[in-house]
Amino acid sequence: MWLYLAVLVGLYLLHRWHRERQRVPNLAEKYVLITGCDSGFGNLLARQLDARGLRVLAACLTEAGAVRLRAAASSRLQTIILDVTSSESIAAAVAWVEERVGDRGLWGLVNNAGIGIPTAPNEWLRKEDFVRVLNVNLVGLVEVTLSFLPLVRRARGRVVNVASVMGRLAFFGGGYCPSKYGVEAFSDSLRLEMRHFGVKVCIIEPGYFSTAMTSAQILHNNFQHVWEKLSEETRASYGEAYFKSSLKLVQELQSMCSSNLSLVTDCMEHALTSQHPRTRYSVGWDAKLLYLPLSYLPSAWADAVLTWSYPKPAPRTP
Repeated sequence: MWLYLAVLVGLYLLHRWHRERQRVPNLAEKYVLITGCDSGFGNLLARQLDARGLRVLAACLTEAGAVRLRAAASSRLQTIILDVTSSESIAAAVAWVEERVGDRGLWGLVNNAGIGIPTAPNEWLRKEDFVRVLNVNLVGLVEVTLSFLPLVRRARGRVVNVASVMGRLAFFGGGYCPSKYGVEAFSDSLRLEMRHFGVKVCIIEPGYFSTAMTSAQILHNNFQHVWEKLSEETRASYGEAYFKSSLKLVQELQSMCSSNLSLVTDCMEHALTSQHPRTRYSVGWDAKLLYLPLSYLPSAWADAVLTWSYPKPAPRTP
């Protein structure tokens, strides 16, 4: 019996491998818009797809980022300045893209733009800190998607949304995890709606990767700034030891980040170029072996694992 089961599993994996190797034809005629191309995943993906011959439309937040990207790519790649939190900026980008793609439509939309801070224990933050992250990572992603969806439908193309393993398990406070949970939910509902139009919606769930957004200095400054703005009562409740332990934990997690960003961009490329892309791509060994399995465990078990190294607040005085 075990032999038959092993054969069936082997045949399934072989079939899956064969399907995933089938590529979309005429890639050189496909237009792909990527947000957040100043650095990190977006920047690498733009150069990677450009090298593959696709027609890349790279949206950057700053002109300096756009200039650097154009200098590192071929003349095919075009850039535009896009602030995903601005409706006017998004509308201008839609007109700019439609002028270039015409009746062919937009084959790929990669919603990569995102921010990670402010990040801290939830009680340390204000409503505005959550809103800042949610506006970029979730609300901006939704508006960009809805604005470009008619062009994607015209091409019967792809929407690729960058979520995170933190969209399955909330390991730390702040707006980042709620925003990624929201990206997962929005992508799931959009996938069901778009399947009858021939549009595929894929979700990228990276584990911990080292990007400009997660540099050690930025995370340190963020934590220090948030701690200093707390009231005396809140700081006393948590204690200086809690702050230092939290900062150490953040630094340890950052040191564990993978610097191989191509693991993520390869999955993005597959989602755009495979005839049979996956619905979800969990990227990185930490995602596959730790966070993804934890997300299926009972909450009490997952909580015990995740809080194993959590700092402890100051003891309460009688």
